[in-house]
Parts: sequence; structure tokens; C-alpha cells
Amino acid sequence: MDSNYRLHDPSEVYSPGLLFYRDIIRKNIEGLVARVGNPKKLRPHVKTHKTREIVQMEMAAGITKHKCATIAEAEMVAGVGAPDVLLAYPVVGPNCGRLARLIELFPGCQFSTLVDHPDAAEALSDVMRGAGRTVDVLVDVDVGQHRTGIPPGPACIRLYEMIARLPGVTATGLHVYDGHNHQHSLDERKQAVKQFLGTIADLKGALAAKGLRVPRIVFGGTPTFPIYAELGWPEAECSPGTCVLNDSNYSAWFADMAEFKPAALLLTRVVSRPTPNRVTFDIGTKAVASDPPAGQRCVVLDVPNAVAVIHNEEHLVLETPAADRYRPGDVAYAMPAHVCPTSALHRFAYVVEGGKVVDRWEIASRDRMLTV
Repeated sequence: MDSNYRLHDPSEVYSPGLLFYRDIIRKNIEGLVARVGNPKKLRPHVKTHKTREIVQMEMAAGITKHKCATIAEAEMVAGVGAPDVLLAYPVVGPNCGRLARLIELFPGCQFSTLVDHPDAAEALSDVMRGAGRTVDVLVDVDVGQHRTGIPPGPACIRLYEMIARLPGVTATGLHVYDGHNHQHSLDERKQAVKQFLGTIADLKGALAAKGLRVPRIVFGGTPTFPIYAELGWPEAECSPGTCVLNDSNYSAWFADMAEFKPAALLLTRVVSRPTPNRVTFDIGTKAVASDPPAGQRCVVLDVPNAVAVIHNEEHLVLETPAADRYRPGDVAYAMPAHVCPTSALHRFAYVVEGGKVVDRWEIASRDRMLTV
């Protein structure tokens, strides 16, 4: 365990507690800018941290465009003065009206969102027209994940043309997220991107031939953003998320991004020694993301040869030959395997600098609604 993670006085932290290391976050943001060469080419995703202060740190580094997944996240980002926010999620039902109210509430921010179906385009257009508002729309292009989006091809072109005609919405580009591409080898990731990049170039050309502008293409996530940064396409924007905080999975999987260090840990304490080879910590599934498989949800640092044998809502039980080292109340530090949903489990993060807790940052958009 890196000694820089240890607190000089952990007694002021209630466990399980989320720790954000401000200096590491700052260096990770600097690493993002260095990777793309120009902060104007970045559109980092706020879902990883959900905090106003990290958005402000990104803005201080020259990043003006942000990406989010919920209206609450969009409101949080606009609320700190960010001028450009992409709600990268299909907006349907009453959320169309919420987006219209958000546009009214923050006139200084340029909002955009995604559409991948004609019915959704018409519904969004109707709401925006009724509210007297206009929103930028990117067509969500499915390049293989098959989660949302429309495949590049004739139907995609027709949808873009339709949006360009509808009132209340403006066609302003494409969203190309390849969340299925997380191959550990950089060469394999490059090959995977190469397989569909030609179809995006063809799509862009077909739209241009019809007189339709494609001023931006928002590409990728953390695993692939360095690939898109090297494309040289003037309209390309890169939207990494996880590497602002990083986690144990991404640190292990992507050796080509070793400059991004884990900046979020969980402080946990021993609550029981139920058997001679077991230690129980207070870091249950209500404190660390449970979407990784059981036994792989976090790494408790400095516990040698540990095997997770029980993980419940409030308990993590490890078997280790070093169990006799630990007593109830002893402090340990755990690195989440998946930091993004882990952040959402905490109301605030303790901010650490120089081994001391120097602040608390609210995880402001962990809820689905702020004011809108």
C-alpha cells in the first residue's frame, strides 16, 4: 500500500468512509489533458464522481464540456457554471419536460441530449416546442454494444434528417460510445475500434452530402479515449470518466494508462474476529459497488493473501493467514473495483491532502433529482 494513502489521524473518519485524494485527482485531470493535447477536445463523464468540486477542478484545467447520465448530474454541472453539458441518455416521458425546465433555469449553458428512435425525437420535439425551448440533439449510434443507439446506415441517416427538420430540436452531431470495448491489450482495442470507424466516416460523409452538418462526434469512454484522441478528426470529442478517480479494475486492466492513479479509497475498520483465520470489516455492499462478482468488489490493501468469503449489506469477511494481526477497531483501506457506483453509495467524501482530511465534498448528484 502506498504510504501516501494513509491518514495521520483516521479517528475523524466514520467508517465505512469514502476518501477522495485531491492531489491525485488533480494529476489525473492533468493526465487527461496531456493525453488529448487540448482540453477543448475533452468531454469527461461526471457519473464517476458526481461532485461539484471535481467539475470545478476540470474547468480550472480548461475543460469546458461535460457529459452526464442523469438530469440531476446535468443540473449539478450547469449549477457550477459549466457552459456545455451533454445528457448522454435517451430522454423519454416526463423527463423531456424536466430537460425543458433545466434549459430555462440555466440559460448560460448549452444543453444537448441523445436520440436513437423517431418516436423519441418527435416526443422531445413536441415538449420543447410547447415549452418554447430548443435543445441540441446528437444521434446515438450503436457500434456494437447494443444497449442504446441506432446502427450506422440508412435508418440512422433518416433519423438525423428528421431531427434536422423538427422544431424545438437541432441536429448537432453523433454520439459513438463503444462500452463493449475494454480489451486489456491496447492493440486489441485499436483493432476493435478500427472495425467500425470506417462506418462512422461513411456516415459522416453521407450526412455532409445531404447538406447536414455534423459539428461534433462524441467518442468512447475511458478504455478507448486515447485512441480517438489520436484520430485527428476536428469534430472528435473524447469522453473518459473513470480515470479521474480510477479503481482497482481499471488499474489492473489497462497498463497503457498507468499514469492515472486510484484517487478514491474506502476507510474501513475491523468489527469482528469470528474465527482464527477470519477478519470482518464494516464495508458491506451498501458501501462498495456490488456489480462486480462476489469476492472481487474491492481490494483491502495490506491484508496479505486475503480471500473474500462473505459479503453482505454491512459486512465483508476475509480469510487470511495473517488474521491474528487484526483487532476490532483496526483501520484498513480498500480500493473499489468499480468506483462509479461506489461514489453514489456515499452522501459525501472526505477530502484528503497531505495525509489529513481537509474538507468534505457532497456527492451532489447521487440522487435522481436536485431541484428540477
